[in-house]
Parts: sequence; C-alpha cells; structure tokens
Amino acid sequence: MDLGNATSVGGFLNIDKIGKSFGGLKILTDVSFSVSKGERIGIIGPNGAGKTTLFNMIAGEFPPTNGDIYYEGENITKLPNYKRVRKGMARTFQKNNLLNDLTVLDNLLLVLQKKVGLEKVWYKPRTNKRFPGIYDEADRLLETWQLQERRDTVINRLSYGEQRQIEILLGIATEPRVLLLDEPTAGMSNAETSYILNLLNDLPKDLTLLIIEHDMDVLFSLSDRIIVLHNGVVLAEGTPDQIKNDPRVTEVYFGKEEVV
Repeated sequence: MDLGNATSVGGFLNIDKIGKSFGGLKILTDVSFSVSKGERIGIIGPNGAGKTTLFNMIAGEFPPTNGDIYYEGENITKLPNYKRVRKGMARTFQKNNLLNDLTVLDNLLLVLQKKVGLEKVWYKPRTNKRFPGIYDEADRLLETWQLQERRDTVINRLSYGEQRQIEILLGIATEPRVLLLDEPTAGMSNAETSYILNLLNDLPKDLTLLIIEHDMDVLFSLSDRIIVLHNGVVLAEGTPDQIKNDPRVTEVYFGKEEVV
C-alpha cells in the first residue's frame, strides 16, 4: 500500500498482513490487527511464536518482509526507529538496555536531554544550574516511581528487578503515545511485580500499551484485549475472559490444563 492510501486504514495503530523471514526461516507470515488509542493489548504465544519479532518490526528495529504498518494514519513501514520515537513510540527490551556504568540519574537525564533537544549541546556542561528543568523532571519521575533513593546508584549495582524498573521508567520518560513492553516483570520478585503492575495500571488512560508477558496474571490484569500468535499467524484474539475460555489457546499455548 502506498502513503496515499494510508488514511483509509482505520485505527490508531494498524498491523496489515505483515510477515518476517530470515533467509528461509519464516517467523511471521500474515499478521493483522488494529489497536485503538489508549487500548492495552497483550501479546502471547508459545516460545518462538514471533512475539519479539513483531515488536521489533513495530518499533522499527528492522522492516517486515511483507505487509505494512500504519500509525495515526501514516504508513511507517520503512520509517527508521529513531523517527518513530519522535512520533511518540517507545519500547523496552527483553534484556535490559541500560548504560550500566552510569548512575540511575545519568541514564534518565540522557533520555530527558534527547526529549527536549539538548543532546547536542556539548559546549555547556550539563548541570542543575544550567538546565534545571530536566533535573526537576528527573527527580519528579524518580519520586513517582519510588526510586529516589537509587538516584545516584550506578546501574550495575542494582538488582535485576530494579534494573527492569529503570528500563520501564526510561520508556515512560519520553512521554510516548505508544509504549511496547517486552516482558516488563521478567526476573522480578512478587513484591516488585505487584509494584510495577500498580504503576502500569496508573499510567495515563490515553497511553496505548502493547505488552509481551509470560506472567498470565499480570497480562490478564493489564490487558483490554489479547492477541495469541501461533505458527506465524494470529491464532485467537479477544478479551482476557474469551482467551481463557478458548479451547484452541488452552491446547496450543497453555497445554491441556484449564487456564486460571
């Protein structure tokens, strides 16, 4: 489809018959779905179903082999990832993607500098006196996420669960309109998981979330709708209750046992 037809595609975010192959290996073949603004979408499927590959294409890490992606009526299929970030798309990764030798504050300030266009101001040392706005914003975010005590801690001295929290915080700091969360509670304790779940539930209702998560309790509580991937296509799509009671999902994804 060309850009001239983009506005004819309904929905806030539209995935239109996309597929991805690496050489002769087909990961996804024909995946289509639409997402409304502010909707929370869970993505599940067996290992190797292509969940992270789907995220990588939506975020612009690499292009699909076939199909198109539309965002706010624009065909962004060939748009590089940094331009998608500028348009309000952000993501987290399965494995933490942090600057481990810098402090929590420095990681956050780098994101905020980019957001306000100060990333190329190399001739002025970054200090609170020169750029008080980004420091104030960083402290506000750290306080909201109850991470103020970790402000000056080097990332590699944090627990894995705390690093996951910082990863999510950096995504939120860009003030996205779409946030892709790839296993946001992976490696967290029950207490950390509950904490993150509460914070995600408190995010602005107009923020669109796409979530890959293996903790079904977390996914079902966060999602308005769940999409199940299997063998490169969408196997099922529906509300959490519909997915729980779908015999195809029970057999393919959860095994023969009843979903609880």
